Amino acid sequence: MTIPPQGGERILVVSPYPPVRDGIATYALQTVRALRAQGHDVEVLSPGPSAAHHHLDLVGPRGALALAKRVGDYDRVVVQFHPDFFYPDPGRAKSRLTESLALAVPFALAKRLEVVVHEIDGRHGNPRRPDGLAARRLWALVDDVKVHTASERTAFIENFGVDPDRVSLVAHGADFTAHTTVDRARARESLGLPEDETVFLAIGFVQPSKGFDRAVEAFDGLGGDGASLHVVGSVRVDDPDMVSYERELADLCSMTEGAYLHSGYVSDELFDRWIVASDVVVLPYRNIWSSGVLERAGLFGRPVIASRVGGLSEQAAQQADVRLVDDDAELREAMIERLPERELPADTGWADDLPADGDLHDLVQARVRARASTRPGSGRGRRARPTTTGEVRTVSASAPVRRLGRLGPPDVNHPRRPVRLVKRVLRRALSWQIDPLVHQINSLQSATVVALENRPADGVGGPGDERGARTGA
Repeated sequence: MTIPPQGGERILVVSPYPPVRDGIATYALQTVRALRAQGHDVEVLSPGPSAAHHHLDLVGPRGALALAKRVGDYDRVVVQFHPDFFYPDPGRAKSRLTESLALAVPFALAKRLEVVVHEIDGRHGNPRRPDGLAARRLWALVDDVKVHTASERTAFIENFGVDPDRVSLVAHGADFTAHTTVDRARARESLGLPEDETVFLAIGFVQPSKGFDRAVEAFDGLGGDGASLHVVGSVRVDDPDMVSYERELADLCSMTEGAYLHSGYVSDELFDRWIVASDVVVLPYRNIWSSGVLERAGLFGRPVIASRVGGLSEQAAQQADVRLVDDDAELREAMIERLPERELPADTGWADDLPADGDLHDLVQARVRARASTRPGSGRGRRARPTTTGEVRTVSASAPVRRLGRLGPPDVNHPRRPVRLVKRVLRRALSWQIDPLVHQINSLQSATVVALENRPADGVGGPGDERGARTGA
């Protein structure tokens, strides 16, 4: 056994760890560095292959019991918690019940246990359900639950019945350090960005919850005159919905002047270099607990425009230049405020005409239709862009295709429990064959709609001749 330095502790950090591409992994790395700087002997256990000292599959009861065999060797155990690291199916009550009971074993055996909560659904602490009671018992075993904002702390205490003295606040960026030393000019030169351009940056994993499409929509009409928006990141998991979102985001950027998607792996150094190169960091999140990007922007003194969701309001209060917005109209207004004074076209944007709850597929198709006369659900009309002959295209050639709707997985519900069970078994057994087909059919439908809407009317040019997307960092 390694002997810790005098006055230090032997600590086990349980977390994803670099080179895994994960925000929590990056957070854990900085925590480990800070603990070592304090004189502690720190080892890391990750749920998959990484640069950590130990690797262990933590998902499910077997993983929890395997973890129980290791925690007793350390003075302190620090867990970076996200349900996906432990629970096989966080959405099912039975899975939560089984895993909470199993996870209670290592939690109880740890000499001192700290858990940093990065995400959790408070509804899963319902005391009127067996899984909720198990979750409450689990969290009662933790010596110190750490969250990043006061609102998260209040919600956690209420949802899981934890003693308030055991729930503490830790600044999201408390252990953050810079990963680059370049200045703005050198950062822009390395990234191929003009020195005199106003650069908006939306960076992170590409997924619907990050709302990068909202930033692109708000930026419509603002680019091409000394301003640009750069969406930088990659898909975190190889999930068909995530891949589809990235593809549709690329389409949206390709049809928005001055907007670019840089898709690919982003190292810690490159991540910080993009922030240094930017003028404004845009966080158009749909939902989030707290944001590491907000902290890194503050680390380099960059202004931020952020959605007022989760605990971002409290995070923003700790920084000097953060503009919080409540909707897409305010997001666009905040971006305009950051532009140099110039005359903008009277009809520049269209985000305010789109339904707030529309998915990206529908928004892309609306954009492809070149602002056709009326947008469904908007309650307002807008003239379409005229063709070179002066005519206005008001009829969508893709309407019959769009009316077909999009496929989804088969419905497994049934009033009779045995039938429902059989349908679920068949669904699981055949999903590996059915899901790729459903995804391919939906993608084919999307491509057909785009092709029809990009087709010039009566042989004249239409919106399909707009510039393509610039990709790659």
